[in-house]
Amino acid sequence: MEVKKTMNDQDKVAVCSRSFSKNEALRKEILSRYKHVKFNDEGLSLEGKVLIDFLQDHNKVIIGLEKINDSILDLLPTLKVVSKYGVGTDMIDFQAMKKHKVKLGWTGGINKRAVAELVICYAISILRDVPIANKEVSEGIWKQHKGNLLSEKTFGIIGFGNIGQDVAKLLEPFACKILVYDIVDLNNQSCSDNIKYVTLDYLLMNSDLISLHLPLNDDTALIINKKKLNMMQKHSVLINLSRGGLVDEDALKEALINYKIRGAAFDVFAEEPPKDYELLNLDNFLSTPHIGGLAKESIMAMGYAAIDGLDNNFLPK
Repeated sequence: MEVKKTMNDQDKVAVCSRSFSKNEALRKEILSRYKHVKFNDEGLSLEGKVLIDFLQDHNKVIIGLEKINDSILDLLPTLKVVSKYGVGTDMIDFQAMKKHKVKLGWTGGINKRAVAELVICYAISILRDVPIANKEVSEGIWKQHKGNLLSEKTFGIIGFGNIGQDVAKLLEPFACKILVYDIVDLNNQSCSDNIKYVTLDYLLMNSDLISLHLPLNDDTALIINKKKLNMMQKHSVLINLSRGGLVDEDALKEALINYKIRGAAFDVFAEEPPKDYELLNLDNFLSTPHIGGLAKESIMAMGYAAIDGLDNNFLPK
């Protein structure tokens, strides 16, 4: 028997995310649960005073990429819950939330399959020279590229959380040897025979493909710099669907131009949208506009999780 939802007449909810606000199905769902909901229908970029004004007098909020920190919470005394639309939390100051006793609604790994599938897509595309082959055919050039298989390659995964583990799972049919590095000590974790926990340098020097799955913080910013790029093999491929700022993009461009590595595929950049067109137009570089988690199925899953997080939440540690 279907359980009838009870309309919440007390809470005032603000939805910061522009994509959530545009989604008719998600709007209908949240309006079935809450009477007072404010959407970002003007498509505002919410930060600083604009964000504070948008959230005034609301006690619950759904955020996308908006930054929640101590200075913001100082001016929002009514705010009690922040629910995350998506999985990244590097824009949220947990200490500030704990200080102000603001709870977090968050579900980890909700979009992991969408990101993991795109990693495999990128890996095969670069290995088979799909970007340059597609460009050549559109220009009337018929050149049959001889690429490489993904099967039986050594695949390095930097960051072995929900998404990194899902990438490893999808790689199982390809019989890849998997090297894993994480800023968290993983030595005591059990793993299958084809997964080996290693140092970052060992991973960089011994992987045919490398995929980043880390948050952006003081420990991970520019974790892949010129020195680290020089450790990689000349036939290796670097994939980043995680966060811009993890890779020194100037050093990456130099490595790609001089074929110090075979290629790279990025969905995220330090500045979005990126403006380094020299990098973007390189034949051995594949780029997309931060679409990793945006499969239609994962968008709905993230939306429903964010709505659920308004009531099911916790005080961050």
